[in-house]
Amino acid sequence: MTSAKGVKKWVRTICRPIVEGGRVVRVRGSIQDITDRKRAETEIRQLNAELEQRVRARTAELEAANRELESFSYSVSHDLRAPIRHIAGFTNIVREACGAGLPEEARGHLELIAKAALRMGQLVDDLLAFSRLGRQAVRRQTVDPRHLVEECLRETVPPAERHRIETRVGDLPACAADPGLIRQVWLNLLSNAIKYSYGREPARIEVGATLGPDGPEYYVRDNGVGFDMRYAHKLFGVFQRLHRAEEFEGTGIGLALVQRIVHRHGGRVWAVSEPGRGATFFFTIGHPS
Repeated sequence: MTSAKGVKKWVRTICRPIVEGGRVVRVRGSIQDITDRKRAETEIRQLNAELEQRVRARTAELEAANRELESFSYSVSHDLRAPIRHIAGFTNIVREACGAGLPEEARGHLELIAKAALRMGQLVDDLLAFSRLGRQAVRRQTVDPRHLVEECLRETVPPAERHRIETRVGDLPACAADPGLIRQVWLNLLSNAIKYSYGREPARIEVGATLGPDGPEYYVRDNGVGFDMRYAHKLFGVFQRLHRAEEFEGTGIGLALVQRIVHRHGGRVWAVSEPGRGATFFFTIGHPS
């Protein structure tokens, strides 16, 4: 309605007819000024429209960034792997061509080159896996962790080494997870446990689960070299290592992969340790949303 001063206002009218002798003789009601409320509703609609526009713009930016990352991954895969293959290939050619005539010192240099090329190739593969993981969909289904653990142990413990490694697998409750991704978690944790307990007689690897406030807390425990808890915050960073590469091989990406996979499932991962007394790595799997 329009006021006497020509100002347009929103009003809410409530009225009730008064009937006498079968006829409506008057109307009783009230008129409420709701101009402020309508103005607020209009502002909210405008803000929602602006927010939706921002979301669309941000989504487009993320999609463009993902395409660029995909292109970068392809470039890394093609442009870096090819030179690495050439280095390894020509190293073998030189060794085979020279045969027994190759001086021992030169043979040692070629061996170092071949090992460096192999490590660089593994580093490129791990970086690509870490990059792709952020875009890979998590397809949950019921998973039997014990089956995955036993499979990973067969893969990581060579038959010739099984006599020196004691493994114990406890009860592992089923969980809803992506089988391929969660297998990678077990594989990395078990590989680390075996690697860092090398030299122990015997090496002991224990796998199990305890019940925590958010469900099962799975763990992998070893009796290896352990680490200082003061540096635990570095464990899951890319390229972060708590031991020298000369002591233990690796690219420094395995635990970063573990953390990213666990976080993609809505879970947590952490570790407790003491130098010389082994380490225990725990992780949880979040509930499906």
